[in-house]
Amino acid sequence: MELVIIIIVALVVVAAIVAGGLFFLRPRGAGRAAPPAPPTAGDAGPGTATAERTGTATEAPSLPPLAPGPAPVAEAPPPLAGRMVRLRGRLARSQSGFGAVLLGLLSRDGLDDQSWEEIEDTLIAADIGVAPSRQLVDELRTQVKVEGARGDAVKALLRADLIQAVGADQDRSLRIAPHGDRPAVVLIVGVNGTGKTSACGKLARALIGEGQSVLLGAADTFRAAAADQLETWGERVGAQVVRSDREGADPASVAFEAVREGINERTDTVIVDTAGRLHTKTGLMDELGKIKRVIERQATVDEVLLVLDATTGQNGLRQAHVFAEAVDITGIILTKLDGTARGGIVVAVQRELGVPVKLVGLGEGPDDLAPFDPATFVDAILDG
Repeated sequence: MELVIIIIVALVVVAAIVAGGLFFLRPRGAGRAAPPAPPTAGDAGPGTATAERTGTATEAPSLPPLAPGPAPVAEAPPPLAGRMVRLRGRLARSQSGFGAVLLGLLSRDGLDDQSWEEIEDTLIAADIGVAPSRQLVDELRTQVKVEGARGDAVKALLRADLIQAVGADQDRSLRIAPHGDRPAVVLIVGVNGTGKTSACGKLARALIGEGQSVLLGAADTFRAAAADQLETWGERVGAQVVRSDREGADPASVAFEAVREGINERTDTVIVDTAGRLHTKTGLMDELGKIKRVIERQATVDEVLLVLDATTGQNGLRQAHVFAEAVDITGIILTKLDGTARGGIVVAVQRELGVPVKLVGLGEGPDDLAPFDPATFVDAILDG
């Protein structure tokens, strides 16, 4: 009997020792409930996990299910049509002085020779040019005298004459429609600093907003920053960019590759940015002519758009003539018309080059490039 008791006691002691050893062998924190792991893709969802605390199971707080949100949609650019009307306020603020002075002079009772000379001087100061200003004043003076116009009637005559001077009957449409399996090609030329590369990007954005596919060619290979800037625009607007990975590469080769890629990709429009360094005028102009000839081996150059900074006034006309001698300009992009520019430059540049202003820049935003509309332009000048 004593032996049985001894065996039982020994078994109890051994069991206690084993139990205590197992306790010390357990990893730190065992015996506590681990915090619930966040649900994975295979879990039943929020609210199904449980947590153990002091041996009691409690339900985790229920969270609302995460509904899949719509994919972010890039904001569509506003259509080209009507842009100038929407941006008219900016144009009016920059040109209101010109219109106010003109209307103030014309509202005088009894316009004498000195008054008409002041009106002519005002037009010349607005960069319209001497000959166009003189012609406009002569026509207006005759109309006022014959019709005996006063007040609002004089303003109406001035408005009609200014619209005629700006060229309401000129074709300002952009030739950007592809030719079968060949894209339309737009060559952008101009002096560096006029907003040329930005104009390429803004035009690409506008055309993509119209539902066209666009490819950009970075043929200004003399400035790495120009190609980088164009590539940034391409990423922003969703246009492919063809550029050389070597600074100083042959611009004509880049333009050729851009058009060839446009043909292969069946792109609607290829826009080619070019260099604009006047300090190497002869070489630059020869290069522009070469670019145009090389492109025409495989596609038609539909537009050659000259970018001019409107704030340079009459100096811009000298630049324009240099470019017009090298390539056949088909239209003008007049940038910075919302700044300190004098609106008469529109009349002067069209008269000098014989080509229309097709697009105007009325701000720094991506959608501030607008088709030029003579009536809206004149109304902004006169009405402020």
